[in-house]
Amino acid sequence: MGTGEFGQRMTLTQADRHIHQETRILVQAAAAACEDKKGQDTRILELDPVDSGLSDFFLVTSATNDRQAVAIADEIELRLKREFGVYANSVEGRKHAEWILLDYVDFVVHVFLAERRAFYDIERLRKSARPLTPAEFDAELKAALAAKTRAARKKASAKAAPAKAAKKAAARSKPAPAKKTAAKGAGRRVKTTR
Repeated sequence: MGTGEFGQRMTLTQADRHIHQETRILVQAAAAACEDKKGQDTRILELDPVDSGLSDFFLVTSATNDRQAVAIADEIELRLKREFGVYANSVEGRKHAEWILLDYVDFVVHVFLAERRAFYDIERLRKSARPLTPAEFDAELKAALAAKTRAARKKASAKAAPAKAAKKAAARSKPAPAKKTAAKGAGRRVKTTR
């Protein structure tokens, strides 16, 4: 493997991490919309990489009635469209509103009526997924963004360090300006009294 291939592979990995981070931000915004519309028992399932061909995350929430289910789905769509310019790839189940599925490709939102959620038990079907509450998910996202910020600052200071060192070296190599040592009062006449 040549160095160019390694560099390209590394860039793709960084791009994948960036996309994953963007997906996490979108999932967090969708979870906030669920909470705002009083969705119950909202959970985020981080899918196992084996399942990631399907999606990276499932967002699951419950509604007490069909009107609330539609309101939750509408709020998610509106918020992601308005704040991020992102549209669902497909929406299913809105007509009966027992199980509304919003497919955003990298994540899928499931809005269930409470009894339908218990019947299908999607969390049990995805045993390998890591379940998170929106608060836990938010804490992880903030920690990841803080780590990314620290890494960027460290990289910037590492780039700036050689420039600072060169500037200091240049300052040291310049001759020091000559000091003026003129005596105070030199050239003045002293008056003497007789």
